[in-house]
Amino acid sequence: MLSQTAEYALRAVLYLAEHQGEHPIPVDAIAEDLSIPRNYLSKILHTLAKRDLLSSSRGRGGGFELTVPASALPLLAVVEPFDELEGRQQCLLGRTRCSDASPCAAHHRWKEMVDRVTAFFRETTVKDLIQDARPNGQAPRRTNLAVRSS
Repeated sequence: MLSQTAEYALRAVLYLAEHQGEHPIPVDAIAEDLSIPRNYLSKILHTLAKRDLLSSSRGRGGGFELTVPASALPLLAVVEPFDELEGRQQCLLGRTRCSDASPCAAHHRWKEMVDRVTAFFRETTVKDLIQDARPNGQAPRRTNLAVRSS
């Protein structure tokens, strides 16, 4: 469904949201905790920073933080710099011309599914996923980020 890059972006943003308010988190700590190659993750995070979803700071104590509250950050904003979900109507059967006017055998059912997936990414926030992942309102898992350097 998502490219690996978009998946990594989503995982990293969820991680940052779980640790929001602690302090900027170094890319090394995020990469290690999420098992994502550091250089690859760094490029992803900088792309999100250019979109003003994250802030980045250099030097000792530097790292990344969300600039948008998790409750106001739809998943679509996180994945769209890497994957085009809205407006993407690739034919399930591989036809080059497939539309409402000239549909393939799967068009109407597939279009309905794509529309639901796009709506999920547009309507679901980062906070929604974090809350859904916490059984009984437990606090997020904490790592010892203070001892790591960037």
